[in-house]
Amino acid sequence: MQTIFQRLAALSILLGATIQLYAVNIIPMPAEVKENGTIFTLSPSTTISGNSPAEAAYLQAALEQTTGLHLPTNGKGQTNNIRLEVNSKLLTQLGQEGYTLHSDAKGVLIRAATAGGVFYGVQSMRQLVATNGNVHTITGVDITDKPRFGWRSFMLDEARHFQGTAAVKQLLEEMSVLKMNTFHWHLTDDQGWRIEIKKYPLLAQVGSHRDSSQTAFNSKVYRVVKHEGFYTQEQIRDIIQYAAARHITIVPEIEMPGHASAAIAAYPWLGTRHEQIAVPAQFGVHYNVFNVTDPKVITFLQDVLQEVMGLFPSRVIHIGGDEVKYDQWKADSGVVRYMRAHQLNSPADLQIAFTNSISNFLAGRNRRMMGWNEIMGIKLHEYNDAKDVAGKEKLAPGTIVQFWKGDLSLIRDAVSKGYDVVNSYHSFTYLDYDFKLDKAYSFDPVPNGLESQYENKILGSGCQMWGEFLPDVKTMTSRVFPRLAAYAEAGWTSTGNKDYERFKKGLPFFYERWEKAGIIFQRQ
Repeated sequence: MQTIFQRLAALSILLGATIQLYAVNIIPMPAEVKENGTIFTLSPSTTISGNSPAEAAYLQAALEQTTGLHLPTNGKGQTNNIRLEVNSKLLTQLGQEGYTLHSDAKGVLIRAATAGGVFYGVQSMRQLVATNGNVHTITGVDITDKPRFGWRSFMLDEARHFQGTAAVKQLLEEMSVLKMNTFHWHLTDDQGWRIEIKKYPLLAQVGSHRDSSQTAFNSKVYRVVKHEGFYTQEQIRDIIQYAAARHITIVPEIEMPGHASAAIAAYPWLGTRHEQIAVPAQFGVHYNVFNVTDPKVITFLQDVLQEVMGLFPSRVIHIGGDEVKYDQWKADSGVVRYMRAHQLNSPADLQIAFTNSISNFLAGRNRRMMGWNEIMGIKLHEYNDAKDVAGKEKLAPGTIVQFWKGDLSLIRDAVSKGYDVVNSYHSFTYLDYDFKLDKAYSFDPVPNGLESQYENKILGSGCQMWGEFLPDVKTMTSRVFPRLAAYAEAGWTSTGNKDYERFKKGLPFFYERWEKAGIIFQRQ
């Protein structure tokens, strides 16, 4: 029996051209792939058809960019055609994001229950295109595919260093090619506030500026260059629209009650001390926290969230909630009286009570709250005493907990109490760390040892690009790529289909596109 490579070699002789021969190495690897021994040759007369016009237009532009062929999207024929078909009857088989892809000598058929599924089929098809000179071919395959997890996120921290619209759109495009569906946007922190809030204009006018930037953790050396930048609401709407066209949901993160220095620099009455401070140039955890016992501060936070919800259609709103130093609360007599009056035994109790009030506010507007580990009231940091985190308050049900500290015992505690989890274990997913590609690839969102009855509580995975020491886009992308591709497989590909050596063979497709796009990356 002839192998597919023998058949392709024979066909290449007939075509009078050398066609690149390679096994199917799509990233992220699909659930089922079978090569059928054929190839389809793209030509100027090839057409695109179907009932998914937005995806057809996207494919048309993508193929024109890589092959130079401008394929019409009004195709009617059964041959020499790429057909994109949405059929809701496929929902049971494929889910919201799955697809089937069949390619042979006559053309390509991509079917899915939703436009998003078709879009992901298109991304797989793009990786099947081989080019040699002016000859562009697609390997004949039968693919049935759907993701392992519904949450596949990348986080960009722009509070520390503002990167700008062009950089964000470039990241969104690369996420979409890798079938990542959630852009977690860290927009506020101690060192910067990056979103326009019309009711409180000083947040952007003051909170987005700092005079200098620390060059390394615990360093006394500072880059004495003003850093500034924020997104207007019009710019945010544009970015959201760009992401939606690529089936990416943007989840905004507005930090509370800690990491609040930039906001307090704009409006000092938000803190307990009511003192004018500057936006910090030093990175790390600061003491400044919102005074959550002051009704005016609660109104402020609700107003901010109201404007955020008016911009972002995401059902999930991230409130951060991490690394809260309790010193200012403990030192403020008004906060102490409030805690006694409300029978809150510890600062952690106060934080949970506040967090639950925000959860109720969001739930009343059909939104769901998300936050980091600390919102559960657990002790993770040496700067908080054990008695500060001991208490009786319980986190509101329905909360999504994002685990940067991904120890099995911590995750087991959360899922056994009914919380959904996004696993972002820092040792494997923090892109500001220097670990190699193979370690990133080894990450499994379901921790080893977690009981099977809890696996459905793991929504998926997140990888995080913290921005303290990313003064420019080139520095940022050099840390993101190619590790982002490894996290794409962590979220999409079943454990049985993961293979690091096979994965590496799929990277040249991305290396080529990143080079053409001028993206700085680390070739591994």
